[in-house]
Amino acid sequence: MNITVIGSTNTEMIFNAPVIPAAGETVLGSSFAMSPGGRGVNQAIAAARAGGSVVFIGRTGNDIFGEQVLKVLQEDRVDTSFVIRDKALASGMSSIILDARGETGITITAGANSNLSVDDILHGRKAIDKADVVLLQLDIPTETVRIAADMARSSGAKVILNPAPALPVSDELLKSISILTPDALQAEVLTGIHITDERSAELAGRILLERGLNRVIITLRSKGAMVIDNGGAEHVPGFKMKTVDTSAVNDVFNGALAVGLAEEKNFYEAVLFANAAATLSASRSGTLASVPNRREIMEVLKTAHRSH
Repeated sequence: MNITVIGSTNTEMIFNAPVIPAAGETVLGSSFAMSPGGRGVNQAIAAARAGGSVVFIGRTGNDIFGEQVLKVLQEDRVDTSFVIRDKALASGMSSIILDARGETGITITAGANSNLSVDDILHGRKAIDKADVVLLQLDIPTETVRIAADMARSSGAKVILNPAPALPVSDELLKSISILTPDALQAEVLTGIHITDERSAELAGRILLERGLNRVIITLRSKGAMVIDNGGAEHVPGFKMKTVDTSAVNDVFNGALAVGLAEEKNFYEAVLFANAAATLSASRSGTLASVPNRREIMEVLKTAHRSH
């Protein structure tokens, strides 16, 4: 179950407030916390806790925030041999506002992540060649993502791209991807389809397949996920739990999905495993604190009621 995650490192500054401020609005918050993280780091830790053997490739600043990122990765036994300490740029930072409903608004400053280069990927080629699954996001330069995806595909790995943040993606990049995992908002940005239910999710997935993809998994939060490929479309249910904090849900889903696929589960089982992990994350406060371990995920699969 070798998984290589290539992506961003950030220090997350998390504000709790009754609502997410509109433009020009000031909202009085109720609490503040700071935690190492970032989409790449979160997904690597999610995969490690779900049972994967994980290598992380990324850049972080040569500062105290970078030290903290390395520490949390290593505490979860993620291999950090290919994490580079950038001497020119500070660590990436993200500001997360969590409202009373558990929804989030996020602002990210890339910092050292913007220097993750093709040479860095070549330096990590050993980890890519050994991987069963390579997991990518869009918080790092697009050309770096493309080269990494090409290299992973050539080595025979399954390549997952979580298209987050919600940015346009070229057809050239999509041709190197095994599985695209947008949430509903990201799928809407990529297709123009407003997703409200399973049918609209399937339509968006079909549009993405026409761009050269083999499989799309659109996540629908508590409603589960839609798996769309050339053989059809299938809804995979979520699980019934109270939502507390959704800030890490997509990252946990993708990390757990990578583990499920590396274990050669079929797609339904792999997505169900990822849905269980994501549901657990949403039921807890915090980012890394909300990421479940394998035992907890298996317990949800055995005992929790499914949402659909």
